[in-house]
Amino acid sequence: MPPFAQDLVYIASAVLFVWGLKRLGHPETARSGNGLAALGMLLAAAVTLLDRGVVSWTVLLVALVAGTLVGTLLARSIRMTAMPQLVGTFNALGGGASALLAAAELVASGPNGPSTGVGLAIALGILVGSVTVTGSVVAVGKLQGFMPSRPVTWPLQRSASALLAVTLAGTAIALALLPEVGPLAPALAAGALLLGLALVLPIGGADMPVVISLLNAYSGLAASAAGFAIGNPLLVLAGALVGAAGLILTHHMCRGMNRSLANVAFGAFGAGDGTPGPAESDAPVRRTTAEEAALLLGYASSVIIVPGYGLAAAQAQHEARKLMDVLVDRGITVNFAIHPVAGRMPGHMNVLLAEADVPYDRLLDLEDANARMPRTDVVVVVGANDVVNPSARDPESTIAGMPILEVDRAANTLVVKRSLSPGFAGIPNPLFHLESTLMLLDDAGAALSALAREVREL
Repeated sequence: MPPFAQDLVYIASAVLFVWGLKRLGHPETARSGNGLAALGMLLAAAVTLLDRGVVSWTVLLVALVAGTLVGTLLARSIRMTAMPQLVGTFNALGGGASALLAAAELVASGPNGPSTGVGLAIALGILVGSVTVTGSVVAVGKLQGFMPSRPVTWPLQRSASALLAVTLAGTAIALALLPEVGPLAPALAAGALLLGLALVLPIGGADMPVVISLLNAYSGLAASAAGFAIGNPLLVLAGALVGAAGLILTHHMCRGMNRSLANVAFGAFGAGDGTPGPAESDAPVRRTTAEEAALLLGYASSVIIVPGYGLAAAQAQHEARKLMDVLVDRGITVNFAIHPVAGRMPGHMNVLLAEADVPYDRLLDLEDANARMPRTDVVVVVGANDVVNPSARDPESTIAGMPILEVDRAANTLVVKRSLSPGFAGIPNPLFHLESTLMLLDDAGAALSALAREVREL
């Protein structure tokens, strides 16, 4: 392929990346944005592989069909609740691919090694990519449950991790200056794999979504470094976009929890293992049934529904839409309040509700929702916990200062939840014991379906 033709395809791919990323910023355009970015990556990968003679057209088409089949299978089989684990797996694969690409360029440079600038890019690709691999594996393990979600710590943990990080930085510089020294690259990769474990093991399960987002940024930075190493400007651009988007997302998630990234990384928040707190059974709760709760909802003038991880786990977004439709038919104003970190990843609730065709103009952000709470007759909390926990207003609480949906300021609160167990933060929720709160202890899907049926029959 002539160089100018390859450059034109690269420019088209870059435009598709930026355009797709922009459209990913809104639920109504996110699907097409994802498709545009995927098309850009397909064009870039195909042209690069064909131009360098790595594959033939036949191999490329076979790979395209195989990848499409695997991607379709994953898209249809992975539940929304497992999406962070899938993203974490992609992070690990991306980081590993970048590290291997950088290592391959080092081998291809011959006995004298690459220039210092290229050597530094190679070292960064190996370092950041390897950290991303093991860090992502641990994060996925904690979220999926085949590793303990609690923070895993050991004596002198922070000091040892800091010493290892400084040693690896020195090794990376040495590799850039002395690339002909054979053991440096394997030592850098091995140490970086160990550092990935040391950085993520001490972080609790509640913070894994933030860690997944940060590791996504790492995978982008590793790809960008690998792009510098092999002299591919499009890979540099794609990696930079992923890295920047991941860092911005991480910043927004930390802000949504009113915590710094350093506090997430070293605070051991989320130490709770999901077992009930000792104070839960001490205070009474007002339990209700679907029949009783339907009377409260059916004669309200305004209702706000707060979706949480429990709604996602039960795949109850369609039942939430049915309840909304029944209430709207009775002339009741219905909105959904979306906390920025509800669920296991940003936008989790937005995607679920969009899947059920809930109109986007019925979704309220945290500030707008809180402004309406005192004027709302009933708030229906579906499977949310920490994001509605009034303890955040207690300076002594673990989640002190975390922005919450202030559902306790509404006239009535109906909490739909399987049990009284705490959320990821591992602390009891005083909301459950307020006089204005009714507890409907049931599966979210079954409870919402029953509520819609009972309201319809009023």
